[in-house]
Amino acid sequence: MTFTWSDFRSAEPDFADTVRQRFQKYPHHVLATLRKDGSPRVSGLEVSFLFGELWLGMMPNSLKARDLLRDPRFNVQANPGSGKELADGDVRIGGRAVVVTDESSLARISGEVGVPLPFHLFRAELSEVVWTGLDGEEMVVRIWHPGRPPRTVRRGAGEEPPREEAG
Repeated sequence: MTFTWSDFRSAEPDFADTVRQRFQKYPHHVLATLRKDGSPRVSGLEVSFLFGELWLGMMPNSLKARDLLRDPRFNVQANPGSGKELADGDVRIGGRAVVVTDESSLARISGEVGVPLPFHLFRAELSEVVWTGLDGEEMVVRIWHPGRPPRTVRRGAGEEPPREEAG
């Protein structure tokens, strides 16, 4: 089952807005890909939310682009910022990166983000979205998977095990 950013936005508009706003707070984020030997690679990355989709763009023949061309699985973690506390939470998106090669799409994105061609462009297909934050003394983790409602896990200081809630 393929779920794009548009699908996530349609299914969970408030959650999607929270995630998008968190990513748009800073320009640079951390992308995790898989190397040829299966070990993880983490790299800096800018993401774009344009035309209802989440886009990952990178320089031609960069190692992270070559990783995604070989194995499209990825995770992208929002920049945590410079503070000690994440007042607006921490966000991570996992999924598959679908390479975009048609010239009109590349030109359209290039014009919107102001980056000259050539570059590798990938459209994100989502398999998981996770927001982690604090609610008073409790840690709250909100998790979404395609085709399911989000679930929320709460954990208080010293509390075992975490409490799970629907939605």
